[in-house]
Amino acid sequence: MNRREFFLSIAGMSLTLPVWARLLREQASPRMPALFLGHGNPMNAIQDNPFTRRLQEVGRELPRPQAALVVSAHWETRGTWVQASAQPRTIHDFGGFPPALFAVQYPAPGSPEWAQKTIDVGQAHQVLVHPTEEWGLDHGTWSVLRFLYPDADVPLFQLSLDIARSPQQHHELARLLRTLREQGVMIIGSGNLVHNLREVDWHHQYGGPVFDWAQDFDQRLVQLIAQQNIAQLATTTPDALFRRAQPTLEHYLPLLYVLGASYPDEQPQYFYEDFQHGSISMRSFLMAKA
Repeated sequence: MNRREFFLSIAGMSLTLPVWARLLREQASPRMPALFLGHGNPMNAIQDNPFTRRLQEVGRELPRPQAALVVSAHWETRGTWVQASAQPRTIHDFGGFPPALFAVQYPAPGSPEWAQKTIDVGQAHQVLVHPTEEWGLDHGTWSVLRFLYPDADVPLFQLSLDIARSPQQHHELARLLRTLREQGVMIIGSGNLVHNLREVDWHHQYGGPVFDWAQDFDQRLVQLIAQQNIAQLATTTPDALFRRAQPTLEHYLPLLYVLGASYPDEQPQYFYEDFQHGSISMRSFLMAKA
C-alpha cells in the first residue's frame, strides 16, 4: 500500500474523492482550507435541496479543523469585533419566516482561545480587534454550518465586517489572518457572489430562469478570481453591473476574506454552482492547491 492509499484507507474514503479532497487529506501541512459559502434564502437551513445535500457531502470530505473563523454578511459593526464567548447563542436575525426556522438551534461551542489569537494577530500589525460576548452565531453562519458539521462539534467564532473599512482594507486584514490556517483554523466567508433582493423571482427558489446580468457578473467574478485580480475584485469604483449584482456590499465582502486568506499556490475549487430566485448566486468554493 502506497502513501496515498494509506491516507485514504484510514480516512475511510474511496478513490472517488474529488482531487481537492484527496490533496487536503494527504498534505503534511496542517493548513486548513478557506471556504466561500453562498447562503442565500434562510429557508435553506431547514430544506433538503441540491445545495444543502452538497454541503453535507463537502462536510464529509473536508479535514476536521481545530476551529472555524467565520466572516458572515450579517454582522456589520463600527470597528472590527471578534465573537469570544464560550457558548455562542443561535441568532435568528430575520423575520417573516415559519416557526420551524426560528426553532433551529445550532449549539456549537465558541473558542475564546482562538478569538484571543485573532486579536493578537491584529495587535501585532497595529490592527485593533475588539472582543465581544454579546454576539452569537447569525444565520449566515449556522444556516450553512449545520450541514457541513451537523453534530455542531467544531468550535466557531465570528469576525465582524467593519463598515468603515474599504474593500482593499478588508482584503488586507484577511492576509494577516491567513496564518491561522497554518495552525488548524478553517476560515469561512458566508455571503453570495450575486445578491440582489430587489429583483428576486420568488416563484422559483431553484430551477427557474437566471437573469442575464446576474449570470454575467457571476462569470466575471469567476474570471477575476482565477486571475487573482484583487485590484478589480476590491475596486472602490464599481460599474453599473457590479452595483446591480451587489446593491450593498455586505454579501460581497466575505469573498475578499476568503481570497485574502488564500496563498499563491491555491486555486478555487468550485463544489456548487447554481442560482436561487434568479438573482442570488449560490456559487461556493474552497481555496486549495491545484
